[in-house]
Amino acid sequence: MKKIIVSLASILGLFIQLNTANAVVSDRIALYGESKYKSSFKHFDYVNAAAPQGGKLILPAYGTFDNFNPYIFKGVAATFVNALSFESLGFSPIDDPFTVYPLLAEKFDLPKDKSYVGFILNPKAKFADGSPVTADDVVFSFNAITKQGAPIYKMYYTDVERVEKINKREVRFYVKPKAENKELPLILSQFSIFSAKDWQGKNFAKPSLNVPLGSGPYKVSDFQVNKFVELKKNPFYWGKNLAVRQGYFNFDTIRYDYYQDTTVTLQALFSGDIDARSEYIAKIWMTGYDNDLIKSGKIKKELLEHHNPATLQNFAFNLRRNKFSDRRVRQAIDLAFNFEWANAKLFYGQYRRLFSYFTNTGMEASGLPEGKEKAILLRYKDQLRPEIFTQAYQPTVYTDINNPRENLKKAVALLKEAGYDFVDGKMTNLSTGEPLEFEVLSNTANGSTFTKVMLPFIENLRKIGIKAVFRNLEVNIFKNRLDNFDFDIAIISYPVSQLPGNEQREYWGSASADIIGSNNIIGIKNPVVDELIKGLVAAKQKEDYVAYVKALDRVLLSKNYMIFQWYSPYDRIAYKNKFGQPAADYKIGFQPYLWWLKEE
Repeated sequence: MKKIIVSLASILGLFIQLNTANAVVSDRIALYGESKYKSSFKHFDYVNAAAPQGGKLILPAYGTFDNFNPYIFKGVAATFVNALSFESLGFSPIDDPFTVYPLLAEKFDLPKDKSYVGFILNPKAKFADGSPVTADDVVFSFNAITKQGAPIYKMYYTDVERVEKINKREVRFYVKPKAENKELPLILSQFSIFSAKDWQGKNFAKPSLNVPLGSGPYKVSDFQVNKFVELKKNPFYWGKNLAVRQGYFNFDTIRYDYYQDTTVTLQALFSGDIDARSEYIAKIWMTGYDNDLIKSGKIKKELLEHHNPATLQNFAFNLRRNKFSDRRVRQAIDLAFNFEWANAKLFYGQYRRLFSYFTNTGMEASGLPEGKEKAILLRYKDQLRPEIFTQAYQPTVYTDINNPRENLKKAVALLKEAGYDFVDGKMTNLSTGEPLEFEVLSNTANGSTFTKVMLPFIENLRKIGIKAVFRNLEVNIFKNRLDNFDFDIAIISYPVSQLPGNEQREYWGSASADIIGSNNIIGIKNPVVDELIKGLVAAKQKEDYVAYVKALDRVLLSKNYMIFQWYSPYDRIAYKNKFGQPAADYKIGFQPYLWWLKEE
C-alpha cells in the first residue's frame, strides 16, 4: 500500500491532529494520497441525506442460519445481521474505499515509527442497551475474533503483536517487529465491536441463537431458524447524526426471509412476499419477467451498473488430491469447459469471461509483464514458467461453440505429457493404473443453473475418457465438505477487494493451506506466491503496490489453479415500485441499505 500521508492541521480544517514526539492523531486515515471528503463533510455524495424515514423492507436470504456470530468457524451465521446490528471502529465509503472515516472511533493515532495503530473512541458511542463502548470492548472483540474465531482472522491480522487498552477510550494495536503492512490501519478499523460484558460466561466460538449486543442502528426483534430474521431500528441509536450514517438505514424494519433456492424468490416477489430481489440466472432475467406487474410498472426491472471488482467465481481444484498435482492435468480439464457455448445457449450472451484474479479492479495482469511488474517477476525467474515472460494469459476460448474437437485434442496431448493415456476407453494414469475420475460439488442455493452448465462440460470430459460427476449439496453439507477439504473440484466464489491485501494470505498463502476451515480451499503452497503477497502488503508506494498485485495475478494465472467462470458489470434487480434509490450515475449497483420508501 502507499505510505500513509498525514499533514498538519490547516486553517481550513482538513485534518484534526495532535502532534507528539512520535504520533499524529487524525480524524481519518488515507492510504493513498488525500481523502475525498474533508473534516467538514456532512454526508457522502452518493446518498440521499434527506431520504424519508420509516417503512419496511423485506429481502430474500438463502440457505439457513444457526447463529448470529459471523466470525466463528462452526455453523452458518445470519451475516446480514452483522452489517445492521454491529459496528466497527471506522468506515470506508463506496466512492473512497482507501480512506477510513470515524465511526466508533472519533480519531486515529498513527505513530511516525509505525509501531502501533491507535484508536480513540467516540465518547457518545453506545451499545443498544445504553452502555458505553469502551477500550475493554475493543480488546475483547479483537482477541475473541483472532483467538476463537475462524482461522482466516488469525491470518488476516497476523502482523498484530498485541492489543492494549491505554485508557477507557483509547486502544492500541502494536505491530510485530519488522512487519511491513501498510493496510493494517484500514483492516483494523473493519472488525465488529462486541460488548465484553454481554459475552461474560458465554463461549464465543460456539454457535448460539442468543443475539449478541451491538451498537448498530438495528436490533434483532424476531427470528425463526430457516424462516426469517427481522430487525427493527433502534430509536436511541447513538450514531444517527454521524456524517458516515446519513442516508443509510432509512427503514424502520428490515426483514430477511429465507429460501432454499434463488429461483423461488421470483414468485415470492410477484406474490408480494418480498420487496426486491437480485436475479442470478440470465435465462430467467430474459424470459421469466413476462408478468402483468412488470407491464403495469408496479414492479420495476432494472440493470444497475457498478464498478465493483468482479467476484472470483470458479471451478476450484483441490491440490491435495494427487490427480490434480500436475498443472497439465488441470489445464486439460480447463480446455473441456466451453464458456462460449454456455454464454450463448444458457446466458443469452449476458456474461463476460473472468480473465484475472482481480477482474474489474484495474490491476489485472494484461499483455506481457513490463516495468516494475517485470522487474519483480525477474527476481523469481528460475522458479517461474518461462512463458510467463513471453505469452500473455488467455482463458480457454471456443472459436466454434458447437465443435470442441480442437480443444479436446489439446487436452488429450497435455494428459499424455502428464503420463496418462486411454486404457479401455478411460483416461488412465499409466504409473498407478487409476482412471481419471472426479466429483464436482455445488450447493443448492445455485438452483438448477450449474446442472445445465455442467452437462456439456461433463460430456466433453467423457469424450476424452474422463468420468466426472456433478453433485448439488445442501448449503451446510457443502460448507462442511469445503471446510474439511473433502472435495475434488468445487464451485466457489471469492469476494474481491478494491484493495487486495491481507486477505490474499488466507486465499493463496502456504501458511493457510493446511488449516481446517481456511479460505485457501485450493491448497496452494507456492513460495513465489507467498513472497508476492508479502510484497504487496508491504509496498510503500501505490505504483509498487499495483505492480505486486499484477505480478501475483500473473503467477496465479500461470498455474491453472482454477477454471474461471463469468461475471457481469451489472446488478440485475427487480423491486416493488415504491422505493427510491441513489441515482444510477453513481454506478454503485444494488445497495438496499441506501434505499428509502417513497412518500405516497
